[in-house]
Formats: sequence, C-alpha cells, structure tokens
Amino acid sequence: MTVGRVLVDAQSARFASIDPLLPAAAAPADGDVVTAALPDGTRVAGVLHHQVHERRSPARLWSATEVWELSPLLGGTGGAGMDALLRAWRKRLDLVRPAERDSACVLTWPSRDAESSRALLDHGLVPLTVIAVRQATSPPVPGAATIRRATPGDLEAVLALALAELHYSSMVGSTVRRPDAVELKRRALADRLAAGGLAWLAERDGVAVGLAECAVVTAEPGNWTGGRLPPGRWGYVNCVSVLPGARGTGVGRQLVAFAHRELARLGTVGTYLYYNPPNPLSSVFWPRQGYRPLWTMWEVRPAGALR
Repeated sequence: MTVGRVLVDAQSARFASIDPLLPAAAAPADGDVVTAALPDGTRVAGVLHHQVHERRSPARLWSATEVWELSPLLGGTGGAGMDALLRAWRKRLDLVRPAERDSACVLTWPSRDAESSRALLDHGLVPLTVIAVRQATSPPVPGAATIRRATPGDLEAVLALALAELHYSSMVGSTVRRPDAVELKRRALADRLAAGGLAWLAERDGVAVGLAECAVVTAEPGNWTGGRLPPGRWGYVNCVSVLPGARGTGVGRQLVAFAHRELARLGTVGTYLYYNPPNPLSSVFWPRQGYRPLWTMWEVRPAGALR
C-alpha cells in the first residue's frame, strides 16, 4: 500500500468521525505534490493545482484570475498536519511568485473540522464560502407572490435579478465585480434558459421580484459532486435573488419552498448550495431553510498573503 493510499484511508476515517454526511476521501487529481513532516516524523501531503482563468471566463465573476488550490492529504493528523502543510505551501509560493494582484490561494475542507480551522485562520485564510446541504423536506410556505417557470423571453428579468445578487455578494463574499459582468451573465443565462434550465420567477402584480435558478446533478464516485456529497441525485440551488424592495416580505421563503418541492418531485435526495458566511442575509436565511455547512472554502487574496 502506498503512502498516498494510507493517507487517503486515514483521512476517510477522520472525515467519518467528524461528519456522517462527508463522502469518503479520494486521491486528488495529478498536480504538483507538496509534502511536510510533523515533529514526530509523520508525513502529510497535498496536491497543488494552478489555474489562470481567461478574461472572458464566467469563473472570474466568483474567483480571482490566478488561483492556487491545494488539496490536502492529512491522514488522521488534524490541525497539526494542516499547520505543517500550510507552512510548506508558503515556502512553495516563495519559489513560484504568484501575481501580486487578482490572485488567490484556495483550500476546501470539512466545515466541522475545528482543529484544522484554527490552523487555516492562523495562516491568513478566510472562510469566504461554504457548501451547505439540506436533506429534510419542509412544509409549504404561504405567500402572496405568484411563481412560474422562467422562459427565454424572461431573460432581461432573470438577468436583473442575477445581477442584484452578484452586486450584493461582491461586498460580502468571494464574488468579483468585473467590467464585463453583464455580458458574461447574459450569455450564460440565455444558454441555460434556451436549454430548458430550471429557473423560477416570483412575481407581484406582474413584476418579477424573485429568482431561483437551480439544477439537478448526480453524485457518484469519480465525479466532482461525488467528492463533496453522499451518493445520489441532488438538487443544486445555484442562485436565489430577491429585489431589495421585496426583501423581508416572505418572497424568498416562498420561492425556495417551491423550488425544494419541484426538485424533490424530480427524485432528488436533498439539495445543496453555496453561500458566504460573511453575508449578513445568506448566513441567516439559509440555515432557517434547513441548510447547514458541509464544506468550507478557505481563501486568501492575493495569493502571496498566505502566512
């Protein structure tokens, strides 16, 4: 059995002890290997991936342009292993010299691993995003809004709502306001609506005041979702947006309850989404809808600010 396999198996056991919803750990994709040793000689490792997003890539709306992402293999070492690996990562960055602006170091780790969270904070990383999950169904929420499926003819209304969410998230999370954001969003949303993507509008007096854009994905061994969620068919809540003047009136709760019912009707075992813990709206709203963090995405910008 290789050292990597030993670390993967030990990490799977630790994940299971931390959170029963975590899938088993998997070996990271090939990349630049970083290793470190603890005082007792125990070794840990990580795989480093470097990516530069093209100027017209939609990913630049929620990501720095240059990203260094580390996938740790800590085995059962917990916070001590994380600390040692982050020290080694810092030394590696000294060699590659990442961009001074519009760059980031990123690491995704189980939200309930408090030991490792301490080490991540000590090295300057910030918990900007969580992947949150919801399994239980909830009763319908009454509301005054009318909800209907969005069509390609609703593109401008859908775009306006998506941009409202983008603007707010840029102040309280990892989202970046780019000069070409409107063009990128319009193109992506037009493609999704034309393909029959799952999107619902909440209307009051014929005016669209809320949007829920969703999808259905399958978590299985070997795909990205299978590395983050238990096996099965999952609903993905990509974007929920309510216009500022309609917030606090129950539109969001009504819209999300409707989306949950529709996704359950499509045979999903649960739903998941991303939200930003620093967001004073999302961090309250989503737990009230039954979501709780499963993974936390830690980040530091620029990349060279990693300690």
